[in-house]
Amino acid sequence: MREGAMMIEGVDLAALRVWMDGQGIGTGPIVDAHPLSGGTQNILLRFTRGEEVYVLRRPPFNLRANSNEAMRREARVLAGLAGKGVPHPRLIAACPDEAVIGAAFYLMEPVDGFNPVAGLPPLHAGDPVIRHRIGLSMVEAIAALGAIDYRAAGLEGFGKTDNYLERQVGRWRAQLASYADLPGWPGPDAIPGVDTVGRWLDRHRPADFRPGIIHGDFHLANVMVRPDGGDLAAVVDWELSTIGDPLLDLGWLLATWPEGDVPRATDVAATPWQGFATPAELVAHYGAVSGRDLAALDWYVVLACFKLGIILEGTYARACAGKAPRETGDRLHAHSVDLFARALRRIG
Repeated sequence: MREGAMMIEGVDLAALRVWMDGQGIGTGPIVDAHPLSGGTQNILLRFTRGEEVYVLRRPPFNLRANSNEAMRREARVLAGLAGKGVPHPRLIAACPDEAVIGAAFYLMEPVDGFNPVAGLPPLHAGDPVIRHRIGLSMVEAIAALGAIDYRAAGLEGFGKTDNYLERQVGRWRAQLASYADLPGWPGPDAIPGVDTVGRWLDRHRPADFRPGIIHGDFHLANVMVRPDGGDLAAVVDWELSTIGDPLLDLGWLLATWPEGDVPRATDVAATPWQGFATPAELVAHYGAVSGRDLAALDWYVVLACFKLGIILEGTYARACAGKAPRETGDRLHAHSVDLFARALRRIG
């Protein structure tokens, strides 16, 4: 679609062009603008200007209270990752001003890669050795992320490290309790084990941690893989990134990774799954490349199950109140129940 269309996917192309001119980014009209799908509520728009191709990322049309701030944070962390050895979309420029197109946004380079959950190309579908490499590359990415000096990367104050571990369980218990305001939600008893898991987390919390940058939602659906092999092209969707305990990214990956040879419906997996690294292989490789102490790893996996399960239950609660599609709510509630079952298996 050419710039004459003026507006596409919530982006005023004429206003965008004026802003790019002011930043000295590209010349000529904006052409071939089209939305990209990516399993996210945020809007991705790919377009060409001059000889260059750009991807614009902005919040969804129905802005939440923190949508614009989340976009500004994403741009800040991507700027901090430049040259740090973590595969990520390269930031070109960010616009924190909501007045330009109606929301904060940023421009990044397109990523030459694919999301494995969306489908494997013939090379990857036909080679279990390449599929095995994908998981190992993922843990290398979060090990490198957690090793970055976040202060030197310009991310001082990007997250609160004081009492980070101590705050986790109470924060998510309060989130779960807040769903009681939504009529029709059956309450926390609809999630077997939620109290047991919360008490276990409080009793077994690690005494301390080494702070670092965390992605916050690290799983197979939030990476892009190179088309020529199993290495990552980029880790994407940085809206939940913060400064915290990097072991939570590993815990999150294990909480969503299939435990056996056959993925469950609620696992984040690709097809075919044969050849992908096992959870034990992911842990061993992370330990080898990160040098971090993994003695308390179960705690981080259980915390990831607890946190993600409560987040997903929020959609179910909204569906019970008629504020989200019931089919989606039921599906995510089943996922929440599965996550707590996984946590209970971990704690024995």
